[in-house]
Amino acid sequence: KMAEVSEVMTKADIKPKSMHRAKVWSDDVENLYRFQQAGYRDEVEYKQVKQVDEVECWPETGFVKKLQRRDNTFYYYNRQRECEDKDVRKVKVYVY
Repeated sequence: KMAEVSEVMTKADIKPKSMHRAKVWSDDVENLYRFQQAGYRDEVEYKQVKQVDEVECWPETGFVKKLQRRDNTFYYYNRQRECEDKDVRKVKVYVY
């Protein structure tokens, strides 16, 4: 049990080293778009804030299925791509 607690503690300190904008759409950009719509940097921050190990994803595509916002309301996402080409450049890609 202690190992799990210390692992969570180290995860809580993770901060990105740098950030750049996405230029082309990809599966990763799609998922980042979904996290950022829900008010998080990325999966790392979501897991820290919500204290969850797994994010629900669509088995067919691997895209994020639902996210809980900081105010505890839920965002539900489609199986298909939701991040349109015009929105790709708005997505922030963080480097750790």
